[in-house]
Amino acid sequence: QGKDSLRILVEPEGDSFPLMEIGTCEAEASEQWDYVLVAHHCTQGDPRQVRQQQFLEELTRKGFHIKMIQDQKRVFFGIRADNSIFDLYRTLLLEPEGPAPHAELAAPTPVPVTTRIRIVNFVVMKTKTSAGETFEDLEKDGVFEARFPLHKGEGHLKKTWAGWRHMFREQPVDEISSPVSSPAHPSPPQLTHLFDNDGTVVFAIFMALWATVFLEIWKRQRARVVLHWDLYTWDEDQEEMALQLINFPDYKLRPHQHSYLRSTVILILSLIMICLMIGMAHILVVYRVLASALFSSSALPFLEDQVTTAVVVTGALVHYVTISIMTKINKYVALKLCDFEMPRTHSERESKFTIRFFTLQFFTHFSSLIYIAFILGRINGHPGKSTRLAGLWKLEECHASGCMVDLGCMMDLFVQMAIIMGLKQTLSNCGEYLVPWVTHKFRSLRASLAGHLPRDPELRDWRRNYLLNSVNVFSLFDEFMEMMIQYGFTTIFVAAFPLAPLLALFSNLVEIRLDAIKMVWLQRRLVPRKAKDIGTWLQVLETIGVLAVIANGLVIAFTSEFIPRVVYKYRYSPCLKEANSTVDCLKGYVNHSLSVFHTKDFQDPDRIEGSENVTLCRYRDYRNPPDYNFSEQFWFLLAIRLAFVILFEHVALCIKLIAAWFVPDVPQSVKNKVLEVKYQRLREKMWHGRQRLGGVGAGSQPPMPAHPTPTSIFSARSTDV
Repeated sequence: QGKDSLRILVEPEGDSFPLMEIGTCEAEASEQWDYVLVAHHCTQGDPRQVRQQQFLEELTRKGFHIKMIQDQKRVFFGIRADNSIFDLYRTLLLEPEGPAPHAELAAPTPVPVTTRIRIVNFVVMKTKTSAGETFEDLEKDGVFEARFPLHKGEGHLKKTWAGWRHMFREQPVDEISSPVSSPAHPSPPQLTHLFDNDGTVVFAIFMALWATVFLEIWKRQRARVVLHWDLYTWDEDQEEMALQLINFPDYKLRPHQHSYLRSTVILILSLIMICLMIGMAHILVVYRVLASALFSSSALPFLEDQVTTAVVVTGALVHYVTISIMTKINKYVALKLCDFEMPRTHSERESKFTIRFFTLQFFTHFSSLIYIAFILGRINGHPGKSTRLAGLWKLEECHASGCMVDLGCMMDLFVQMAIIMGLKQTLSNCGEYLVPWVTHKFRSLRASLAGHLPRDPELRDWRRNYLLNSVNVFSLFDEFMEMMIQYGFTTIFVAAFPLAPLLALFSNLVEIRLDAIKMVWLQRRLVPRKAKDIGTWLQVLETIGVLAVIANGLVIAFTSEFIPRVVYKYRYSPCLKEANSTVDCLKGYVNHSLSVFHTKDFQDPDRIEGSENVTLCRYRDYRNPPDYNFSEQFWFLLAIRLAFVILFEHVALCIKLIAAWFVPDVPQSVKNKVLEVKYQRLREKMWHGRQRLGGVGAGSQPPMPAHPTPTSIFSARSTDV
């Protein structure tokens, strides 16, 4: 088609002149327009309009109809694909053997809005002008201002989903046009005992089992939804190639490629970034040491009394700020690494980006927790020979919870996780909602002050969609990443912070509703995508489940007091000597866990003031004077701890494997329905073959399936919003 085929319907704001047509093609003004391009009014009449027209002409040559409506400040271009494009899409995606003959005579299946939007968006983003300019290039130069699909029929969801009254209502998956077709103050010793007790092991094993069962149940639900939405035989690569051919009939297949050089460079750069994340954890260590020295010399009395608490709390706040900053850096680096690898398709690019971004985010969020759990307090030396930063400041000890006793670093880990998770859940939810809400209100207010409301209902609808907040490829990706990090918090260190699953539950109840309000009321419509599952995110969840078993085993063995208490109870306790059942088997445990230090052996430059008359002191470790090397008890405990880690991990992983085997990924009902569909199709083909050959036994009617079978390329299970 040539330039003369360009058809643009022009409708200015107001009633100054009636609807006019530009071009020779005929179109009805009442047609549904699913996609809109927006340009500023000042582009009309300057050189940018020529580039604008060239892009629109390319779309018209490919079979798209365009309608233009102007208001006082902007020009809106409604876009609708011709039915021939959808017929071609249907033809390209048919199975090789084709439908049964009698199915060809049936009425054509209506094309869902989600499919129309997906095709239009793909072609718009892939179209190039004669000068080689894409829409992104034109958008950067101000030729176009925005692009977005239109919300349709969202009124029902506003009443039944995007409201606080429906917080406990089941998610209306079929009604959402989803972008992915596929939730008195106790003292420190008392508080620590709540999560550092004999039940910690049972709870950690239970969480490992829960994580596995949770994923298996989700896989079963996914299989049901895939069958319900007719996606069981859908192939992502095939659809992407079909869309490429629709956009450009001479499209050449891009084969899979692998470059060892690029992979090596990416691996090295990724390791450098991971080392940077670990270095950020060391910066936090330096901060905690300096903050401890600063708070100790503070003029504020309450800081002197609660130095360790203040250091732990402020350290967690600094870590949260670091996470917020590094998240933006990690996303940028992951994108650059992904582009350097040159993935073949959008799906492949998304998968590689997911792995790289999550890896960097994991080290950003959990590096300081790993330090607190397994390093803090273990490299400090001992009295008389303390490890000092720059030879001046002593390294930080674990959180003290008694006169001469501390209960390990479980309390520090508990506080760090509570603050980071609490801030992340609270501030993230508030920011995710308040920023779009304020932005939308500001845009709407500025538009209302600039001019009167258009009389044309179509223009009002387009402008209402334009005033909503823009979305991008990361709008849903960020939600997935947030869920993965939350899942990590609720599983990896759950032995130290058993409240994490409860906080996650409350947070998700609120966030589901906030996201519903944001997507329906405040944001433009996301471009729909087809998908059988959540892709690489499933492997991320399974990896987190394995890491959770390892981390919780190490936390119980090396961070908590579980192993030392058990060893004392069955090797040194008074219960072994007295048969009296009323005797506390842990009596004397505190003294047993403390080592003796003679003050005459002080080598530190500064002695404790007023300690001249003190000949010895006790500290928490297993060392023997006078050389203060590790005692026999230390090595015995270390052997027991290592044995426990090996036993715990093997038991937990075996339980996970048994649970995964016991709960099938795909329900038998789904398998039977798919089997029945295949059987009925073969029966129909056999019947039609006998009809053509005049074979014996051919009846007058083909065998009908006992249940409706999904045969349509277009899956229209959801209400288009």
